[in-house]
Amino acid sequence: MLLAIGLWLVVLPAGAQTTPDEVPLEDVLEVLVIDGELLAFDARNGGQRALPLRLAERVLWTGSRGQIGVALTDQRILAVSTGSAAWQIESRQRGEALPDRALLGDRVGLILTSVRAIGFNGGSGNLVESRLGLREQVLDARSGANVAVVVTDRRALGLSPLVGGFFETPILLEERIESLKAGANLASITTNRRVLIFRATTGSWEERVRPLD
Repeated sequence: MLLAIGLWLVVLPAGAQTTPDEVPLEDVLEVLVIDGELLAFDARNGGQRALPLRLAERVLWTGSRGQIGVALTDQRILAVSTGSAAWQIESRQRGEALPDRALLGDRVGLILTSVRAIGFNGGSGNLVESRLGLREQVLDARSGANVAVVVTDRRALGLSPLVGGFFETPILLEERIESLKAGANLASITTNRRVLIFRATTGSWEERVRPLD
């Protein structure tokens, strides 16, 4: 019997689906601006990532949480994670207005500009983007430990550190957003017609139709 139990314990993890920790991670990344350079210090793995600032480039905001760090300057959007070999860079476009700050989770970052939703995937260490449509209005945005969501008047965008890119689902005509919540590995949007669920483990959207009044 003990042998059988031991074999079961060994075999089970091989077929099990792993998920990120559901508790907040320890902050292991520190972002500093020193002597014309942007520095990220990795407290877990050691070492640092340095990026020289451009001539007359001004740092507007820096922040770090868990395993990621983000900096906004008047010229660029910069992001780094504990596993990154270097800072990831996205140039500010002509006429693009940047936010006052980024939304940070333990493994995801979200930057909403006047024309784009830019996400940072701390798992792969890549920046991804989704361009806003003409007159598309951002209604709300939230970040959790391993998930971030943007809701506009046309669609919802989900970001996960486990799968690349933004994943979107449409918002129906005359659908009214009632609430948006982002937890560790799951985000939910409640409207007057549906409940939409985004899962970080799969990058998929699910829906539950609400009964009509």
